Amino acid sequence: MPDELDKRIEQALSSGQLLDAAAKNIRGLLAAAPSDLYSRVVEELVAGNEWAELNDRFYKRLEFGTGGLRGRTIGKIVTAVERGTAALEERPEFPCIGTNAMNFYNVSRATQGLVAYVQEWHAHNKIDNPLKIVIAHDTRFFSKEFTELAAKVASENGCHAWIFDGPRSTPELSFAVRHLNASVGVVITASHNPPHDNGYKVYFADGAQVVEPHASGVIEKVNAIASETYKPLPKDRQGAVTIIGHDVDEAYMERLETLIVDPTVVRAAKSLRIVFTPLHGTGSVTLKPMLKRLGFNFEIVAKQDRFDPRFPTVKSPNPENAEALQMGIALAQQKKSDLVIATDPDCDRLGVAVRSSTGTMKLISGNQIGSLLAYYRIKTLFDIGVLNKENARRAVIIKTFVTTDLQKVIAEHYGLRCVETLTGFKYFGAKLEKYERALPAGVRQKYRQLSEEETRTARLAHSSFYVFGSEESYGYSGADFVRDKDGNAGAIMFCEVVAYAKSRNQTVDQLLDEIFSMFGYFAEKNASLYFEGAEGAGKIARLLESYASAPPAEILGGKVTRITNFETETIRDVEGEEIPREKMSIFELEDRTRIAVRGSGTEPKIKYYIFAQRRPEKGKFSAEQLEKIKMEIDERLERLWDSIQRDVHARLAR
Repeated sequence: MPDELDKRIEQALSSGQLLDAAAKNIRGLLAAAPSDLYSRVVEELVAGNEWAELNDRFYKRLEFGTGGLRGRTIGKIVTAVERGTAALEERPEFPCIGTNAMNFYNVSRATQGLVAYVQEWHAHNKIDNPLKIVIAHDTRFFSKEFTELAAKVASENGCHAWIFDGPRSTPELSFAVRHLNASVGVVITASHNPPHDNGYKVYFADGAQVVEPHASGVIEKVNAIASETYKPLPKDRQGAVTIIGHDVDEAYMERLETLIVDPTVVRAAKSLRIVFTPLHGTGSVTLKPMLKRLGFNFEIVAKQDRFDPRFPTVKSPNPENAEALQMGIALAQQKKSDLVIATDPDCDRLGVAVRSSTGTMKLISGNQIGSLLAYYRIKTLFDIGVLNKENARRAVIIKTFVTTDLQKVIAEHYGLRCVETLTGFKYFGAKLEKYERALPAGVRQKYRQLSEEETRTARLAHSSFYVFGSEESYGYSGADFVRDKDGNAGAIMFCEVVAYAKSRNQTVDQLLDEIFSMFGYFAEKNASLYFEGAEGAGKIARLLESYASAPPAEILGGKVTRITNFETETIRDVEGEEIPREKMSIFELEDRTRIAVRGSGTEPKIKYYIFAQRRPEKGKFSAEQLEKIKMEIDERLERLWDSIQRDVHARLAR
């Protein structure tokens, strides 16, 4: 490090402008830097007295957590050095320099550690198969470059690397890991985060995101690596880098086609009109050909059917947000369409708008989408004879604790198990792996080659048949050939639901009201409070700690009758398995209202989930009763959120 730069850093430390941890990480990064690029960036920020930016970039090393890496790849301030030869409106030439950023430094560290862990795992378990990693990427800034670097690092450390010829969805990566019998998989994505972010998400050989014991093992290996540089193995011990052919795309689409429960409903849906938007992401790669293959009549939002990491037509490429669907809704109004489907950039989430009974386009929530899918798929599997009273006990749906209880009520009505997990489809994947391992050895050995009908028969006979999985944050799954949430699958399944409603001369909101009338009105409000940077992380930690140490005794005049602390209590699911510990609390009130609070694993925010319900005492709700109950509960949800926000301010002020 140049003497003058070291002197300025020392002065900033003494004056309190620079955090101790930031100074330590700056010195560590520059000491092992492969070029002078890093020091020139730091010098520019120091010269500009951009201490807040330096603290954000360096106050920690970007943590490799259970979900991998996620962080800024473009800084809040882009230095002239990082800008390089790029014009102002273009992507910078170099990603954000810093230990707390998604960049070449951290991608190299992550890949070195991941490969080292897999090598150790294979040796310990006497697995003779050659190490193979599959890497996919989305359409974000630097995703292609990060993929190429990860493949290079993996191959030079003795692992064969398979990469796609262009952007692919996260669920296809999960599928490809299983289809190609890989040791591990990586997808370069930050899902629906803002354009300046990117990430690195890890999957194990089962095609699911890593859980224990692998999660801790990988994290330990990655976090022990301080440098992006390494000594490559001799050429004869290095792995090959292979471009994946389109046969994997086709194999994935063949499996997606099997998600249709009643093909006669889809074949008859000639009048169903659909609008699809991939929001500048990977959804167009698979979902466009799939909608054509299934015979659906659809239009695509042309301006959003372009790979563009800026996501220029939306404030946020998140299909949870109404704004992201506005162009799709406008096209639906023009074309008199029944349905708008939107997928996020890595196509693991799905949002929809439907033509309502009043003729307007109406957004429905992630909980409602999931409840419609759960109801239709369970009911139809009974109607066509796949499920019955005798085998229903072997069928299962999975949802998270912060997903609506309506899905549990529906499942239990039909005699199915409803397994609840912490947030994250990695826990769904762990359950699916458990169900696969419960099959006879002969079936397990050829399981991935069996057809969906054959695996379903085996699971109903010997294990558990996974019917559906859902989380409130717009993630859905309808089979176990993908071990993660799947926007392609969700869209296909939901198109069938809309086709079913249309075949009964119903709109989707009318079908949803029919479900509410039978099982009860369930409504939810999800909200988040954002706290960015080092200071924000401290506020989130303080809030979560306060809910554990000083939980509310009442909320909006309602007595808290039960508190579940997922960090300190031993909690088991319906199958008797212990739930991993997590900083989450759920408060239940006298009237079955529930409020859950947890930190986000991927964004700088604290999340609140408010659940209210009212069930019919006997029979069904009438249309008039249902409308009155909706108004009462929806108004209560808003008042509860106002009360929670006031309490947050009070807690932070203490």
